[in-house]
Amino acid sequence: MPASIRPPRRTHAWYESQGNLGGRLNSLRAAVLGANDGIVSVAGIVIGVAGATSDRHALVVAGLAGLSAGAMSMAVGEYVSVSAQRDSEKAMLAMEKAELAAMPEAELTELEGLLGEAGMSEQTSKVAARELTEHDALGTHARVELDIDPSHDRANPVSAALASLGAFIAGGVIPFLAVLFAPNTAAVMVTVIAVVVALAITGFTSARLGRAPAGLAVMRNVAGGLFAMGVTYLIGTLFGTTIS
Repeated sequence: MPASIRPPRRTHAWYESQGNLGGRLNSLRAAVLGANDGIVSVAGIVIGVAGATSDRHALVVAGLAGLSAGAMSMAVGEYVSVSAQRDSEKAMLAMEKAELAAMPEAELTELEGLLGEAGMSEQTSKVAARELTEHDALGTHARVELDIDPSHDRANPVSAALASLGAFIAGGVIPFLAVLFAPNTAAVMVTVIAVVVALAITGFTSARLGRAPAGLAVMRNVAGGLFAMGVTYLIGTLFGTTIS
């Protein structure tokens, strides 16, 4: 094959870089979705209060409360979730390490079976299992049996919590600023417009990162946000009228 059309040789470093790129894209997409949560959550609270009262001070306090409470909730939830995942992975790796030390032949047979289930012939799976075990027994069992890659650093709970905190605030500050600076008579309308634009952007960005159709994602995102704001506004109107 001529050198000009020969495909480039893809090394282990190339595949690792692709994996790192995929991880970064997933992190970015998670940040966009976190911002989307902030937009919808804070907008829903603000619009709900707007349905009950036109008092500007009440709207600003509600927006600030929703922004801070939502951000804290996201951060704590992410911290707990990632910590639990790390603890579970550590426990599974420790158990697998103990099993490899106590019954290596049984673990080798188990690995042969797993490779066979993946599509290898019996002869190939025996050879591959033995070679992989000799090279890195724990790493191989972690990847094939537990779907854990011990060579990569696991997510840091504090970093994950801060990322969720920042993403939620980045999204939630949009409806909050809209309420804060819009004229009294147009606070609801300005907030709705700002939220629709923001949701269209996050929907488009999320779709592009996930290589999905952008139009459908934008419509779904905007429709969901409008529905949430409509429901909370109706609830605020009903309860505000009843209480007053």
